[in-house]
Amino acid sequence: MMKDEDLIYVLALQHVPRIGDITAKKLIHHCGSPAAVFESSARALCAIDGVGTATIKGLLDAKHMQEAEKELQYIKDNEITSLYFKANDYPEKLKHCIDSPLLLFQVGNINLKEKRIISVIGTRKITRYGVAFCEKLIEELAPFDPVIVSGFAYGTDITAQKAALAHRLQTVGCLAHGFDQIYPKSHKKYMRQVENHGGFLTEFWTSDPFERTNFLKRNRIIAGMSEATIVIESAEKGGSLVTADIANSYGKDVFALPGRVTDRQSMGCNTLIKTHQAHVLSNPLDIPYILNWELENLKKPTVQKQLFVALNSQEQCIYKYLNANGKQGLDDISRHCEMPTFTVVGLLLQLELKGVVNPLPGKLFELA
Repeated sequence: MMKDEDLIYVLALQHVPRIGDITAKKLIHHCGSPAAVFESSARALCAIDGVGTATIKGLLDAKHMQEAEKELQYIKDNEITSLYFKANDYPEKLKHCIDSPLLLFQVGNINLKEKRIISVIGTRKITRYGVAFCEKLIEELAPFDPVIVSGFAYGTDITAQKAALAHRLQTVGCLAHGFDQIYPKSHKKYMRQVENHGGFLTEFWTSDPFERTNFLKRNRIIAGMSEATIVIESAEKGGSLVTADIANSYGKDVFALPGRVTDRQSMGCNTLIKTHQAHVLSNPLDIPYILNWELENLKKPTVQKQLFVALNSQEQCIYKYLNANGKQGLDDISRHCEMPTFTVVGLLLQLELKGVVNPLPGKLFELA
């Protein structure tokens, strides 16, 4: 956590007009620290590429330090944690995004160290189809113990975050406003649970106006702090598609749940898939397969390997093929057993949990 004497300069820098996150980081890098930015002469600041007279005039205005003092007092009074972009407790994956926030504010019990982190987003007008798949998604990913990130909004967001709570997973709500309010107000009843099993992040001050553009800024945090973004449902246009686009620009994986071409709330997802901007998400276990999540760290009880394990007919087909041919690739197993690849991925996971199959490098599998 930053010391107050350092934090106040970061806050003041945030408050200066015409200084966004990229410029602020450039100033800090050039001058050496946030405090040094304010201590530098106008002549020295003019030498920095992209810094003009209007920006320098803003840095010299004492009102920004005064506003920073007010915000610092609010942070201290409400026990808010401040995460500086260079600090160890700042979300690691977000650090690598050029436009990530200079400073984040956090409440709750968030622990992202060595965690798998995914964002689950989608329409506020989620259908029963979307709700069912979203809940199934979280249920089947629960053994991997991922952190579920979303926007705490109506529809898909709260569905994913409630499902995470039901499976005792950490969940993080990224807000488009300061901590002096909550939107939507009807979700206030979930705040304590989220704070106990994760928490909330925002880059906005208490004095920042609640504007529509805040949601677009918030979306880059959702996309940037996770390794993959999952779009459950989306109309032809919407914030979820913007978030997916941001995730793609960061080089992150994007998954989209396909739907019928006539379903309005599936049009956005279908377009993402059609234009190769997202992986088809037809099975929750597509995610650990494509992200190459290792199974050794599964959150599951240790069980003694059984000599005889009950297998269904599909599992028996895989077992017999591996028993007769030794280690085999996923595509070979799928072709021999005449089953779709996504089905085989799920069956192989179940066989590993039963102690029957071992995964090998190169997406190969053999009997344990």
